[in-house]
This record gives sequence, C-alpha cells and structure tokens, in this order.
Amino acid sequence: MSYGYTGRILKVDLTKKLLTIDKRDEEFYRTYMGGRNVGAYYLLKDSPPNVDPFSPDSIVVFAVSIITGVNFPGVSKYSIVTKSPLTGGYAESEAGGYWGPELKFAGFDAIVIKGKAKNPVYLWIHDGEAEIKDAKHIWGKTTGESEALIKEELGDKIYIAQIGPAGENLVRYACVLNGLRYANGRAGTGAVLGSKNLKAIVVKGASKPTAFNPKAILEMRKNFSKEWRKNDFMQSLRDVGTAIVVSGHNAGGMFPTKNFNEGIFKDASKISGETLRDTMMVGKEGCFACPVRCKPIIKVEGIDSKYGSPEYETIGTLGSYCCINDLSIIAKGNELCNKYGMDTISTGGMIAFAMECYENGVIGPSDTENMELRFGRADVLLKLIEMIAHRKGIGDILAEGPVYAIKKFGPESDKFAMHVKGQPFPAHEPRGKGFGIGLSYAIAPQGADHCTVEHDACFENESVFLKNVYPMGILKPVNRFNLGSEKIRLFVYLECLNSLHNILGICNFTGSVLGINTIPRIAKLVSAVTGWETSGWELVKAGERGINLARYFNTREGFTRSDDRLPERMFEPLKGGVNEGKYIEKKDFERALTMYYEMRGWDIDRGMPKRSKLSELNIEWVMENKKR
Repeated sequence: MSYGYTGRILKVDLTKKLLTIDKRDEEFYRTYMGGRNVGAYYLLKDSPPNVDPFSPDSIVVFAVSIITGVNFPGVSKYSIVTKSPLTGGYAESEAGGYWGPELKFAGFDAIVIKGKAKNPVYLWIHDGEAEIKDAKHIWGKTTGESEALIKEELGDKIYIAQIGPAGENLVRYACVLNGLRYANGRAGTGAVLGSKNLKAIVVKGASKPTAFNPKAILEMRKNFSKEWRKNDFMQSLRDVGTAIVVSGHNAGGMFPTKNFNEGIFKDASKISGETLRDTMMVGKEGCFACPVRCKPIIKVEGIDSKYGSPEYETIGTLGSYCCINDLSIIAKGNELCNKYGMDTISTGGMIAFAMECYENGVIGPSDTENMELRFGRADVLLKLIEMIAHRKGIGDILAEGPVYAIKKFGPESDKFAMHVKGQPFPAHEPRGKGFGIGLSYAIAPQGADHCTVEHDACFENESVFLKNVYPMGILKPVNRFNLGSEKIRLFVYLECLNSLHNILGICNFTGSVLGINTIPRIAKLVSAVTGWETSGWELVKAGERGINLARYFNTREGFTRSDDRLPERMFEPLKGGVNEGKYIEKKDFERALTMYYEMRGWDIDRGMPKRSKLSELNIEWVMENKKR
C-alpha cells in the first residue's frame, strides 16, 4: 500500500479533448517527491526543445507533493511549472491556500496539460474523475465574477485556480489565482493557460491521503502548536502578515525605492504593516491546516476585500518602487491585480521602469497618451494597471515585459530596467540586504526571484535562523556583504533547502530557517507520512535534483552564463539609508558566479550541469532527451 500519494497523475490534451491517467510507482515518488521536481520532470520529458510558450505543444504542470493534504501546518503549497512567456526559459511558481490539498483529496498528485481548446474551457476534477467543461460564458470575466459563476454551476464547496483577463490577453506576467488572493505570481504561468483557452481548474474531493503513522503526525502537530507561539518571527506574521517587515527593511536601508535608486523611503511609515494593522485590518485568515493565519482581512471604503490584502512585496512594488505613499492606493492596486490576474511584483516593476524612463526623457507624452508618468502619481499607477491588463496604449508594451519594452523605448532605457532574464526584481535590495540576494537573482532559473535562498541578513550573527541550519553543517555567521567562499557554500546549501520546500510544498515562513519545521523535523514528517526511512541527506539531495532539472531545461533552451547577470545599477553605490554607498563589485560577482558553478558541478563557461553531476543525481536521462 502507498502512503501520502495517490499514484495518479492526470494528463490533459485540450486539442484532442483527451483525459488519461499516468500511474506512477514508489520509485518515481521517492526520486521526485512532488512540486517543482514533478513539474520539471514532465516539462523535460514532454515539452519539445525551443517550443514557443504559447504553442499548443507547450505543457504546463500543476503538482502537489507526497505530504500535501496531511493535517499539518505549513505544507499546503503547490507548484506550477511551464516554459515562461516572460523569459523564454524555465517557469515555476508556488501558491498556498486550499487548492493544493483539495487536488490531492480529488484523487490526483499532478495535472499535466498540453494542447489548446478550440473554445474557452475549464477543468472540473472531483472524486477521482475529471471532465472538460465549457467556459465561453466566463471568458472575459474578472476572477471574482468567474468564481461566482462557477460556484453557481458546481456549488460552493469547491476550490478554483484560475486566470483573469490579463491571462486571457496574454500579459506575459499574468498569474494564476486560487481563492482570489493566493497567487502563483511569477514567470507568466497565467498567460500560458490563457494561450490554451483554459480559464480555470476546479477541484473537489473527499479522499484524504492515508498516512503511515498518524499518531506521530498528531504529536508533531501538537509540538508545532506550542512552539510557533514562542517564535518571534512567526508571531510578527500572526500580527499583520509579511507587511510587518516594511519598517525594519526601511530602517535597515534595504527597502527598494524609486525603482532601486534608493534604499530608504521617507514615507515608509505611511505604508507600513503597523499602519495597515491599525487602519485597515479587521481580521486574519490563512492556509490549510495552519494556525499562524498570516493573511490580513481588510476593510477599506472603495476596495473589494475578497481580493485580499497587500503583502510586503506588493507594498514595495506598488508603493516605494513608484514612490506611492498612500496605503489605500496600494490596496486598490492589489485588488486590481488580483481581479485581472497579474503578478503584483512584475506589474509594479514595469510601472516604476516606465516612470523612470519618462522622468529621464526616454519616453514622452506622445508615448503615454499625455499621461505624466512621474514617481508618486497614484492616479497613473492605477491607470497603468488597467492599461496593462487590457493591453491598451503604452500598457500593451509594458504587458510584454522589460526585454520587449527596452526594444520599443530604445537602448537608453536599458539601464532603468531592473530585471534578470526578463523578470523584474522583487522588493529586496541586494546592495542593502545582502550580496547573496544579488547572486540569487542572477542564477534563479525563472529570472529574478526572492525565494531562491533565504536572505543573507538571517545568517550574519548567532541567531535562531543560523541555528536552524546547523544540521547542514553551517555553524558560523557570514557577513551579508561577503561574496567569498563562505557565502557561496552557505548559498549552495540554502538553495537546496528552499528547493526542497518547493518540492514538498512547505511554506518558507514555517520551514527550515524561519519557522518550526527544521530539516530533521521535515525528515520525520516525510517518514511519518510515507513510511520511508528517510533522512535530511535524501531530502536535500532531492532539492539539489530540482535545481539541476531547472538549470538543464534552461541550457537546453539556449541560456548560458551571460544570462546570469545583474543590471548595472547593482554595481553602482546605493543612495540613502544606513547602507548608502554600498555596491557589488563586478569582479567579485563574476568570481562568485564561477565558484557557484564549480560547487554545483556545472560547466563554468555555460553553467550547464555536467554529465557526472546529472548521473550522481539519477537524472542523466535529461541529456538523452535534448534533441527530440
């Protein structure tokens, strides 16, 4: 008997209207485990090299893990993996909420989708069965309208992952939303669904996964319930969610401001988590089986609260990036992005880029329909969100992402585009928060991403965060501005850990560094669920396997070392705040990149995983697949 997984992966061909089940054995699950690994496996197996992300031959995978659905805090996330229409490379994005566990309850561990429906459709997956249903009547609707219409058809007790008008309009950073506010935000996964005429995937089920040792899981859950209340960081999340870090980041000179020109925002207190708590918050909510409940429920006149509250990233990208100091405007921008189905990070990044281009005369009124795209203009921010979602005017250019926008605006705009591989920066300033963040932006397979590794500042003193990685052999603090061998070793190990989180669907806030679910406890949980005699070693190697699968996909698609770069601004002194004058030395960055490749077992000229490394990780088969 198998424990923790169903052994069933749904394969969908939208062109042929064909639904089949791929049955997998224990060896498959023990090798790949779930999430990003299962997604990358099918992406490399089933997606032709150099396929257009919007082609019917492009595939998209939704995957949960061997521990998803267990009644335990912080393991509710699922992965979407595809080829990114924003970067042309590997795309991966995770989301929490309730949709992932419900997919498992509905009888499947993953969904692999290819083809293109002739007309708009949605998938209805329930109690081990699946069907393709007509969606012409909900195409063009906002996410809130679509959810209401689907619930009228199928009932209230369902969970919906869907795209909005931005995905339908192929905005290259359109996202997938479940519950209207849990977002697979990055890399344009929503646009891929839009290209397939797939509006939503609806799940419902009652088949809870069987665990090998339920008593052990219950005991671990009781311990979690006691310990998280003593964890200062998790208590701050309980207080107001991720927005709580705005004030600290600003005081620490690492709050990206004015499109990464500065590290401090003079009006940060007006858009802080404390202000959100004191002026807007009326309650809290959270993900499946988690007591932390880190999602604020807000009530603000003129804002539809069903679309959720702005997280830290949104406050940064729609706030300090664009010099917007009105929290209600940021909350409205968050509502619009969730209503239309757009990544708030990329949306804010593109608007800040356009504002700096305008203020420097690279674009002018003739390009903007006479709008003054100046920093601080709240009306412009909200108008541009609408224009991007509907591809109107300059919004049609910004919807394509930074690489295309640079071509349209001219080469002089390049220095204002804060992106890697075509994906805009998240709201963390590498020159202030830590040089390892810069390296993580550069090497992340999906483009600049803040969840590649846990951030440098956590490990520069004898903190609880450092102690949580003692089991990996990381025993001494490392300065945040270090890019030497100590930092690269720390980086390589931590990247495996965050990769593991994305395989098993573990929330970073409850996970190995910041939370209660440390490496030994994750191994204990996996054993209790599956019955496997596993270890931290096996799990961290699974994390490394995921890193190499993603990297190999990118090299197969033509990416090289030259794509692992940072914008020139990161090599220039930071302005404002306690870290004023800090910058990354370009020679140090290049040396760190070489050392990273060497530690990973990759070719230092291209960054391609060597055959010996792929063999060690039991994924040498990817090399035989590259010329299909």
